[in-house]
Amino acid sequence: MALIELKDIHKSYPLDGFDLEILKGITLKIEKGEFVAIMGPSGSGKSTLMNILGCLDTPSSGSYMLDGQAVQNLSADELAEIRNQKIGFVFQGFNLLSRTTALENVELPMVYSNTPSKLRQERAQKALTAVGLSERMHHMPNQLSGGQQQRVAIARAIVNEAPIIFADEPTGNLDTKMSVEIMQLFTELNEKMGRTIILVTHEEDIARYAKRIIKIVDGEINSDQRNKK
Repeated sequence: MALIELKDIHKSYPLDGFDLEILKGITLKIEKGEFVAIMGPSGSGKSTLMNILGCLDTPSSGSYMLDGQAVQNLSADELAEIRNQKIGFVFQGFNLLSRTTALENVELPMVYSNTPSKLRQERAQKALTAVGLSERMHHMPNQLSGGQQQRVAIARAIVNEAPIIFADEPTGNLDTKMSVEIMQLFTELNEKMGRTIILVTHEEDIARYAKRIIKIVDGEINSDQRNKK
């Protein structure tokens, strides 16, 4: 059974009296432990697809099975529970709380899941150590470089041991050196920790870190190929 299975996913939004169709019948499977890059130009539908895969949005029609569970008709609360238990998110803008330490930022997902304080701190310390920030746990975001802030975001994504990490343009605000370091970290999370990584990017050199590249054009899958490294 595939970890993720989409069948004939459509997504439309109302616009000026008619429905604007963004996704036009997406069908795909992603197996546990894959590292997949989703590519496409601006307006192609790749971010809409990511939002549906990440249970941040629901399709207009079609079916979505996530780890054996049909999620397309779940309530907002049920979707939030799945996000908390099974999914970690990493965004281009880091999305860290500015007046909160790196450690406290990483603890945040566990606050929502009512994890006891001592266990929260232990897990957050372990996650920050795993991304190479054991010496920066008590720093505020404005005391960290862009690459370090993204490492905090990655630690936050893995702290609940979610099996799937969604990364939306995670190197978009980083220079080339930092981008390489972050992508190497994603590779380690995939190869050494077995996390399923789904990456959205428009950059060919970033997509090449993935083992599979799916290209979206005008709301449809244009190509789906194994990456020959």
